[in-house]
Amino acid sequence: MVYGANGYTGALVAERAVAAGERPVLAGRSRDKLEPLARELGLEHRAFDLRHAAEHLRDIDAVAHCAGPFSATSAPMVRACLDTRTHYVDITGEIDVFEAVARRHDDAVAAGVVLLPGAGFDVVPTDCLAALLHRALPSATHLDLAFVVGGGASAGTARTALEGAGSGGRARVDGEIRAVPVGHRKRVAGFRSGPREVVAIPWGDVSTAYRSTGIPNITTFTALPGFAAVAQGALAPLLRLPPVRALGKALLGRVVGGPGASTRAKTRAEVWGEVRDDRGNRVQAALTCPNPYSLTADSVVRAISALTRGPDRVEPGCHTPSSAFGAHYALELDGVVLSEPRAAT
Repeated sequence: MVYGANGYTGALVAERAVAAGERPVLAGRSRDKLEPLARELGLEHRAFDLRHAAEHLRDIDAVAHCAGPFSATSAPMVRACLDTRTHYVDITGEIDVFEAVARRHDDAVAAGVVLLPGAGFDVVPTDCLAALLHRALPSATHLDLAFVVGGGASAGTARTALEGAGSGGRARVDGEIRAVPVGHRKRVAGFRSGPREVVAIPWGDVSTAYRSTGIPNITTFTALPGFAAVAQGALAPLLRLPPVRALGKALLGRVVGGPGASTRAKTRAEVWGEVRDDRGNRVQAALTCPNPYSLTADSVVRAISALTRGPDRVEPGCHTPSSAFGAHYALELDGVVLSEPRAAT
């Protein structure tokens, strides 16, 4: 099942699944919004609120949950999946959601199902790069991860970013997730296209990379235009107000549509990472990948297929992409190219 199939990313996942020979059930809250895509793809569709999700999952092997913001939608879908012994895959990038799903690990083991949050661009390439770097330097105590993307955002992505914008910065420090000022660190990241200055932001790997690697100090970065970096910090107090967030999300839904097929085809994303240990050893690596939305659709469909029909069984419980499918999982996706980990000076 693809839940949230009427949304921008959900529709891409559904289309990719059909192209791969799958016949997913399309689902979401609005029957009127689901029906056009279901007719186009020739698929069954079901309209239901997440309060009633369990009633509609009893004949479903796995759910690709694509309806955000996941701070509101993940918990009820996870609960329904545990109740019906259905594998759960989502595309969140929200730190608190990763932490909340991880707390259901024992419940997932007991139910015999896999919970896999972050199976899209958030956080597949960064998580796998972190695992590869840790493999290259097992003594690492610090991990920096950075990314840059092209092609613009969908309305759902923009609303999720707005939802979390008032929370300030987050980083992993001595094994704990701590609040830090937005942009509290800057550095140069050695992307495959060349070095760029990046600024610290809260990103899902603050949660997931720790579970994948055990590295106790993790900071995540991206390249932001100067105004955006200043605005993110200056506007954070205002964005903590629920009426301001509600107005912003309503406006974004009207003006942000997501990149078209031609834009996705010609834009890419880059990821860079560095680990270091207490003896001064450093290892860096970088990769490039397709547009984040294209990578997300590819990854979600492959993850669902691996969980339901893959030859190598994934152990029940809550997983990161690399703990489920291995550190090289991202390299199996279309168009991902890695510059192998190397010692840095």
